[in-house]
This record gives sequence, structure tokens and C-alpha cells, in this order.
Amino acid sequence: MNSQPRRVENIQTDRGSVPVYTTAVIEQPWEDYSDIDHDVWRQLYARQRKVLPGRACDAFLRAQDTMRMTPDRIPKFSELNKILGDTTGWQIIGVEGLLPELDFFTHLANRRFPVTWWIRRPDQIDYIAEPDLFHDLFGHVPPLMDKDFADYLVAYGQGGVKAHGLGQDALMQLARLYWYTVEFGLMREHGQMRIYGAGIASSAGESVYSVESASPNRIAFDLERIMRTRYRIDSYQKTYFVIDSYEQLIEATRPDFTPIYRQVAQQPLLAAGSVLDSDTVYQRGTGEGWPDDGDV
Repeated sequence: MNSQPRRVENIQTDRGSVPVYTTAVIEQPWEDYSDIDHDVWRQLYARQRKVLPGRACDAFLRAQDTMRMTPDRIPKFSELNKILGDTTGWQIIGVEGLLPELDFFTHLANRRFPVTWWIRRPDQIDYIAEPDLFHDLFGHVPPLMDKDFADYLVAYGQGGVKAHGLGQDALMQLARLYWYTVEFGLMREHGQMRIYGAGIASSAGESVYSVESASPNRIAFDLERIMRTRYRIDSYQKTYFVIDSYEQLIEATRPDFTPIYRQVAQQPLLAAGSVLDSDTVYQRGTGEGWPDDGDV
């Protein structure tokens, strides 16, 4: 199968206009998946289930076990929705690619998580630039089984709907928050660094790098600090921000962000690998292997 989205829309980032794929909501075409598609899922699923124990946080691993995703074939969204809906009220909806910002925020605010229906090709097992079904389903959906994280994403979606009317600066600050929590967040647990972000949990290489490598910075979660910090989209992260619990994310999103957006906009942006004197640093990275530029 391996058909990929074709519609393209430009969005504004810190580095200018960037083309992204957009789409509307569709039904998961499960009967159309090929044996090759199912085999790609099987390989990726088996690899990550082997890599994540001892590296992912307990809530992520527990949720994956509870959801009972099929290991040898692409799961059906309808089957997972029964478990997810009964647990936290969330539902998976099928999409072809990235949604327009306001649509995405609205879905989150209403406990609907967009999952890309197509899966990567066999030659893309180790890396793909676009978020595919494995990234979305394996990485993003299990944390939705946790009430606190599920509530955090609702609050994030509600904040995004509001920020959409405030302008591009507010949207970029929110994008950085999503990147450093939902996509690439770490958690302190059992005296160790553990994974909860989907971008890490769906990548074998970054699952090891994020918690074991000496190269990246690991810095305590700080809302405004994160909203000022650029990030990497084409390599492993230079910096990971670390929470103590999902409850910390809930508390961080309780205030009205309107004055926070204004305050952050008055401060300089920070490079992805920067370390400030005010940071609580769990590890100052060596920077080994970091690209010279490319921060978004």
C-alpha cells in the first residue's frame, strides 16, 4: 500500500515558511493494508517492545500492555478505541498526514487523537521524516490511557484553540511545548531518566540515545524556558526536558497563557543546545555528534 499524502500547505516556523502535508479525517482503510505493510508493523513493534523496558516510564509500558496492540499486524483503530474510550474517553481518528493547526487543536480539545493511516516502507524502517502510523499509534496513543496525561493533552488543545487567535508567536511557543513534552519528553522515575515522548518511544536509536548517551543536555522542565527553546527536526535532540510526573504537566497548563506568551515574546530565543545559569541541569551534554545548525 504505502500511499502517502499529496496535499501540501505552508506553515510559518522560526526559520520561515515550511511546506507540510495536510489532510482531512478519513476511515482507516484496514482491508487495504498489504502483507508488506503488516510486516513493517511487526518488525517495528517487536524492536521497540524489546528496547523500551527499563527505558520507558512505567505508565507507558503499562498502557501498552493494557491496550493489547496486535504484534503481528497493524491494529484496527476501532478495536483500540473500545479500550481507550472506556479508560479515558479518548478516540483515535484516521488522517492522511498533518492537519491544519486549528483542526488539530480542536480534535485534542475534544479527546480525539489524529493517527496517520499509512505506514512507512521497508526501506524506511530506521527513519522517516513524516509521522506515519507506527509513530502515531505506537508512540502517541498509549500515554492517552493515563488520566493525567490525557487531561494534559485536552488542556493543550484548548490552549491551542485560543492561541490560534493570538498570532504566530503564540503558536510557535505552543509548538515548542508540544515538541519537548509530547514528542520528546523524559521523566524522572525510580532514580533514572525514563521516556514518555512519542518521538523517542517510536525510535529505536533515540530510545537508547535519549536516556544513555552523554551527548545531550537533560534539563528540568520549565514552561517558559521550553517555550523559548528551538528544537531539532532532522537529528536526535540536543536537549531533553525532564518532568517529575504527568501531574507536573497538568499544573503547568492551568494558568491563562496569554500573559505568558507576551512575556516569552519579549525574551530572546534559545538555541537547542543552550544551557542557562538558571537551569536545573541533570546532565550537561558533551555535544558530541551535534550538527552545527538546523534548529527550528
